[in-house]
Amino acid sequence: MPTLTEAPPLAPAEPAKPPRGRGRFTPYWLLLPGILWLIVFFALPMVYQASTSVQTGSLEQGYKVTWHFATYWHALAEYWPQFVRSVLYAAAATALCLLLGYPLAYLIAFRAGRWRNLIMILVIAPFFTSFLIRTLAWKTILADNGPVVHALNSLHVLDVTGWLGWTAGDRVLATPLAVVCGLTYNFLPFMILPLYTSLERIDVRLHEAAGDLYARPWTTFRKVTFPLSMPGVVSGTLLTFIPAAGDYVNAELLGSTDTRMIGNVIQTQFLRVLDYPTAAALSFILMAAILAMVTFYIRRAGTEDLV
Repeated sequence: MPTLTEAPPLAPAEPAKPPRGRGRFTPYWLLLPGILWLIVFFALPMVYQASTSVQTGSLEQGYKVTWHFATYWHALAEYWPQFVRSVLYAAAATALCLLLGYPLAYLIAFRAGRWRNLIMILVIAPFFTSFLIRTLAWKTILADNGPVVHALNSLHVLDVTGWLGWTAGDRVLATPLAVVCGLTYNFLPFMILPLYTSLERIDVRLHEAAGDLYARPWTTFRKVTFPLSMPGVVSGTLLTFIPAAGDYVNAELLGSTDTRMIGNVIQTQFLRVLDYPTAAALSFILMAAILAMVTFYIRRAGTEDLV
């Protein structure tokens, strides 16, 4: 009788050798267009604006780099209310976008079924029109004699918002509430899409396992769904807060002189006052403030897996 013999052990796989010659530079050549794009349209303008912020002079006499860093202090001392107002408006709009966007993203991810594609199209439908047109539409929606203001007056909502300082009398236009509503509407898709992407990755079997362990729906959401969707929450809040803090269109069209944001000040300094050093200094102060807040927020959120 033939005897069975053990199969010879498999030889260990050799590690893949890096490509030789010109092939190893292929990834760098593929990255070159993107790097050049960032240098030409991001790095160089940043350097130019940095040099502008430390210049002195006038448009008639010309500007010269004199390393006048006092421009930063004067700009911050004069326009700090607009900085604070921009952060508050952006934070309020981000919070509203999260409250409105999370249930809708949850519905699309787990409950929409065959209506998922249709709802997704409705979410991104505002992108089919101009940002300016979308904002101007809110002037009609929030008109003094419109149905929205009439309904808010009937429900005495404007009494509460007036007490909080977000509206003035029976008006909504030219108030902080109108600016926040415009910001919320324009940036809501930026909140919904990352949330939906993060929620869609969650394995539904985890919900079933939580139910098998006698967890109630709220407990399942608090212990399973929301923690796993944190990458989408962080991404959505960043994509909403950062552009909202620097926005000037909503405050220009829906607000008044009392609701001006720092973006309106920068626009005025660049295009009307023609004080380029102050405008550049304000831009760098805004960028530094947002960068500091975003860094702190990401560290506190405790997630680096952003979608």
